[in-house]
Amino acid sequence: MIHFNSDYLEGAHPAVLQRLVETNMEQAIGYGCDPYCEAAREKIRAACGAPEADVQFLVGGTQTNTTIIASALRPFQGAICAVSGHINCHETGAIESTGHKVIALPAESGKITAQQVADYVEWHRNDESMEHIVYPGMVYISYPTEGGTLYSKAELTAMYETCRQYGLYLFIDGARLGYGLTSDACDVTLPELAHLCDVFYIGGTKIGLLFGEAVVIMNPALQRDFRPMLKQRGAMLAKGRLLGLQFDALFTDDLYFRISRHANEMAKKIREVFVSAGYPLLFDSPTNQQFFVIPDDELAILARDFGYEYWERVDATHSGVRFAASWATTDEQVEALRKAVNGLKK
Repeated sequence: MIHFNSDYLEGAHPAVLQRLVETNMEQAIGYGCDPYCEAAREKIRAACGAPEADVQFLVGGTQTNTTIIASALRPFQGAICAVSGHINCHETGAIESTGHKVIALPAESGKITAQQVADYVEWHRNDESMEHIVYPGMVYISYPTEGGTLYSKAELTAMYETCRQYGLYLFIDGARLGYGLTSDACDVTLPELAHLCDVFYIGGTKIGLLFGEAVVIMNPALQRDFRPMLKQRGAMLAKGRLLGLQFDALFTDDLYFRISRHANEMAKKIREVFVSAGYPLLFDSPTNQQFFVIPDDELAILARDFGYEYWERVDATHSGVRFAASWATTDEQVEALRKAVNGLKK
């Protein structure tokens, strides 16, 4: 069985494992205060062109989203996001469990616009019952989106300017950030993205690490008291050096970007496999996640040897599905998929 279900099905890149093994018997103080975490912080600050940033390490994406949002918002505030956004669709009400509402707006290609945000805030401020309605306190977006699409530099700039105009924080979920930044469709650099938001994170779980997300806090107001929030939310790992070591390896010799580019190259080949066989795209994604519309009976045949992610019902006999490439996807795996897909048409 070859799995294209997601991009975190393998363990970790060998360079990451090697770093962990090499330092296994060394002693280090805990809770992310060790030299390895500090070295990783410096490398991330340098990559972001942000010496002023605070960098903190957490274990997983949902934990990171809930901790950041709970730390940033007042009790009566919520987070604006696309209706298809991860915190609205795929986190089992995790944000609501912190006491903060997710304010979902209609999305086009998985994205919301600065104008939508402005319109919502203006509506809220001009509603006579505003004090009875959850206040918008943050805008949450993913880069890439759930459908693998990207915000342009112009869109990010407009969103950040709108957030500053209305006193909202802009939070960018970067669980798959590397796959977005190395896409041919990307027109923004990591330093540019870092300076177009208040807080974002660099995902490692989906890009070469055993686990781990690096939160980059740009806004000084959010830097204050973030570590106590980590502890309260159960997000402060005692053996914090395990996170620092992994990110130190990931940001050595351009590894993060090299393996992200590889995943996107494999995704292009997967896309060509299905498109050349006549299958339509569900979404036009330029990143490592590829989405297709496939007849259910043909999916049943593919499922004997290949894993994929069900996405949505298209009609009575067709499903929208995702095939994801990862940092570890091989040409041999893609060629096996090509042979199987071509065999469906015979």
